Amino acid sequence: MKIGRVAREAGVSVDTVRFYERRGILPAAERRPSGYRIFDATAVERIRMAKALQELGFTLDEVVDALTAHDQGGATCESERWRLEAVVDRLDAKIADLTRARQAAAESLRDCQGGRCRLTLVSRPR
Repeated sequence: MKIGRVAREAGVSVDTVRFYERRGILPAAERRPSGYRIFDATAVERIRMAKALQELGFTLDEVVDALTAHDQGGATCESERWRLEAVVDRLDAKIADLTRARQAAAESLRDCQGGRCRLTLVSRPR
């Protein structure tokens, strides 16, 4: 399969396919004498899996590590659970940070609506 078809079927750009190959998410593609990359059908599923892991909150490095563990054949739910636990912990921390930021912004808005603007140091566009 040529790179354009892989990208279309996986729902990503050609540049993403190239990037995933460079990062080790995809094995290096075979090349035709013309230099065109040729992928097998598993490349599409591999990209879809990588995207699904990223949507769960995995970083790209974590995706590479998880796929490597899978490729080595010993990955089970039990042995890989820690990866999801780390993602959940990171997301919980981000949610807590965003909640604090939202509360501060809402308080500033209430103050501003009450005539006590905290943003007087911020210059206004002219």
